[in-house]
Amino acid sequence: MKRAFIGIGSNLGDRRKNCAEAVERLKKIQGCEFIGCSRWYLTSPVGMEDQNWFVNGVACLDAGIPSRELLGRLLSIEAGMGRVRTEKWGPRVIDLDLLLYGTDILNESDLEIPHPHMHKRRFVLAPLLELDPDVIHPVLAKTASQMLKELKGEDQQVTLLE
Repeated sequence: MKRAFIGIGSNLGDRRKNCAEAVERLKKIQGCEFIGCSRWYLTSPVGMEDQNWFVNGVACLDAGIPSRELLGRLLSIEAGMGRVRTEKWGPRVIDLDLLLYGTDILNESDLEIPHPHMHKRRFVLAPLLELDPDVIHPVLAKTASQMLKELKGEDQQVTLLE
């Protein structure tokens, strides 16, 4: 089993409901044990700023399936929830990103682990910290706590939802 962290986000429709639905679907992935999910955060968009704000969180699974198979399941969940990929960083009903998969490092055209931008994104690091502040980024050799403390970019607004 490998500990996997999944970034969850939505900025279309009922964003919080979409994220909660994604979590319910994550719980049903065969070969994986659902460990937990962070609280939800309201976050400003990054990359393409002229769009709705996101609801974001992070889920944790113990995965007994290969990373590529897990990615396939995540993409199936997205498709099943109506995600249509039209433009990079554009609006989406659901977004599931494989952030970490144990201490694996993978750099392929369609799958990079750890996620190549996770250490630059407050909307990933803040909820990740809730689940495991001491999880180590296998490339940077830094904990989630360290990465969040070092993060620049005060333009990334992240607010805990009640």
